[in-house]
Amino acid sequence: MGNVNDSSEYLRALMQDYKMKITPLTDYLPWLQAATEKAVVSNYSGEGVGDNSISFPVYSSELMSFIKACNVSGLMDRNYPYVYSRKGLKTHDQERRFIVGATWKDWDSLCGILSKYVLGGRTRSVLWKEGITEQIFYLTLSRMREITDYWDSNTIT
Repeated sequence: MGNVNDSSEYLRALMQDYKMKITPLTDYLPWLQAATEKAVVSNYSGEGVGDNSISFPVYSSELMSFIKACNVSGLMDRNYPYVYSRKGLKTHDQERRFIVGATWKDWDSLCGILSKYVLGGRTRSVLWKEGITEQIFYLTLSRMREITDYWDSNTIT
């Protein structure tokens, strides 16, 4: 096994990689913090929609831009259900508690939580709304930024 400096350099490089992946997403943090359900989704009820028609959700351009940025970030994990079973996460409160207490060692789990709402929202669009209203998107990205900022500002010994 390598010496301490080897592992320090590895961690520093890893954190730099993580930071590059999340930086485009952190631009959305102010919007995610302030966003509400009403601001991100509405039901289409345009002309010609009758009583027998099915309404469908229409999402804000900011939300769709955020989802697109997540999809190209390199953070998405299609195996996110394993994070939930491994960590025993079943409720929004459990997710939030896990996120707040996460360290750099939990990075993959944070990616899994983010992935559930981004990728899962493709087939269950209610997940995008929940990601906003339950503050999952905001908390996850904030924690990821805190982790990378910590490693950026502290010397690894």
